[in-house]
Amino acid sequence: KNVHLGSVDEIPLPGVTVDNWDSIYNFQAQEDDVVIATYPKAGTTWMQEIVDLVLLEGDVERNMRAPCFIKVPFLDLVPPKPMPQGVELADKMESPRRIKTHLPTQLVPPSIWGGNVKIVYVARNAKDCLVSYYYFHKMNKGLPDPGTWENFFSSFLSGDIPWGSWFDHVIGWWKAVDKHRILYVFYEDMIEVRWGV
Repeated sequence: KNVHLGSVDEIPLPGVTVDNWDSIYNFQAQEDDVVIATYPKAGTTWMQEIVDLVLLEGDVERNMRAPCFIKVPFLDLVPPKPMPQGVELADKMESPRRIKTHLPTQLVPPSIWGGNVKIVYVARNAKDCLVSYYYFHKMNKGLPDPGTWENFFSSFLSGDIPWGSWFDHVIGWWKAVDKHRILYVFYEDMIEVRWGV
């Protein structure tokens, strides 16, 4: 894999994200946006589908209107052309928009913090997040090669992987709950509710 990492304010991010940082950081949120925020591999796609179904009042047919990356644009990742950037997709969407991000709180566009934007944050325990992220890195050509398990584990602990430190990420979002409209959800609780435990 020939994928480079860059950084914004010392947070490692995919190079394509850094290259397009101005458009991401200057994204204009709308009052009725719903933002799904997670550290990578913490249940993002699952929560995207839940939020979409809630906003569609459970209409499964309408939920299947488009692939997940179209109906819930990924704000901070820029896919290869001809696929549109998350900001471009969001700008063309009707309200209420659903938007996902892996950004830590200190990098979230200011417009998301203002107004009436609703945020759902999903936290997953570090061990499961780490294992899932390692295997995701191995198969995803858009992320750097993870190297050995030992190397990736060390990088995870030090925060030297895309989107930075898991520890700082979950703590940053936890602290933001007191200041913003954030529903902080634990992945493990989602599993218990799903299975009726």
